[in-house]
Amino acid sequence: MSFIELDDGIGGTGRAAIGPLSDHADLLASAADGAALPCITDEHVWKLHGHLLKDIIAVDPIFVPRGEAAKQWNILISLIAALAARSHPRSRPFLALGGGSVGDVAGLAAALYMRGTPVIQIPTTLLAQVDSAVGGKTAIDAEGQKNLVGTFHSPMLVLADPALLATLDRRQMRAGAAEIVKYGMIADEGFFRWMEAHGETVIAADAHACAEAAQQCIRMKADAVAGDLRDEKGRRALLNFGHTFGHAFESVAGLGTLLHGEAVAAGMVLASQFAAATEYCAPDVPKRLVQLLDRLGLPTNLGALGLAGKGTTLLPHMLRDKKSDGRTATLVLPERIGEARLLRAVDEQRLRAFLELA
Repeated sequence: MSFIELDDGIGGTGRAAIGPLSDHADLLASAADGAALPCITDEHVWKLHGHLLKDIIAVDPIFVPRGEAAKQWNILISLIAALAARSHPRSRPFLALGGGSVGDVAGLAAALYMRGTPVIQIPTTLLAQVDSAVGGKTAIDAEGQKNLVGTFHSPMLVLADPALLATLDRRQMRAGAAEIVKYGMIADEGFFRWMEAHGETVIAADAHACAEAAQQCIRMKADAVAGDLRDEKGRRALLNFGHTFGHAFESVAGLGTLLHGEAVAAGMVLASQFAAATEYCAPDVPKRLVQLLDRLGLPTNLGALGLAGKGTTLLPHMLRDKKSDGRTATLVLPERIGEARLLRAVDEQRLRAFLELA
């Protein structure tokens, strides 16, 4: 059993492991310490995978709505109330079993309940296994804006079992693949080439390929997060490649309409095309990215997202992005495949002109 160490740089440490849940029975039993662990999940995921946990430890499920609907104020409050009703002690972890939305709201509940409670993330989607379950970002949506309310709370343990992905449909797998491509774009051209060769195998939920992708992505994210948990130094901010555009797409389309990975895919393309248009990268960078995303069946333009002609409506949402200063946009732009930079105070006129043609 091998672990990837997760150090948030401010005293929080955790571990991530990739493999069957049954391989980590002793860890889960030790965390439970003879008690039934609360498990925040949705009913769909529980029906598919709950038995795997019940075979190992006593589990007390707490259900939230499926998808983005889980990331709401009333759901967050209900989770805290449910933990309080169970007299759940601050020292004992609870579980988050599900995709990115479950992980986000459960992580925020863990951060707030009794001023901080350990949480064990058990991600059940490709996107969550390769990205969102690791790094400690927690959030709910508010005022029509994605992830407006949240904080940082690193999980004590992340257990990524590739076998859980066999129940996902291809749309969900494609959405997760977008985040994998992101890591190749910002940090490792060799890994980008690996996705060019193996991306279709990942989308087919091949356990070996998904495990390899998770291993590489988690290591890269752990390295980026260490010492920059709060996105204050720019190092972690590179992980937001495609997200300033992507979050705007999600808001304009209506939260929950697009899968996050779909929005990120098109967001990476627009960020790369803007970089090429402003000569931050060569034209072959967005071209190669589009070729890969097309092959993986991911959207690469506004029309594919159902947002044709809505380019100029994106700018107000981009200016509300958490990396922005409220007056100018901040973008992560590729310089070449495998290397990116953070550009602050993006020229609004150039960005507006670009969006008008997008």
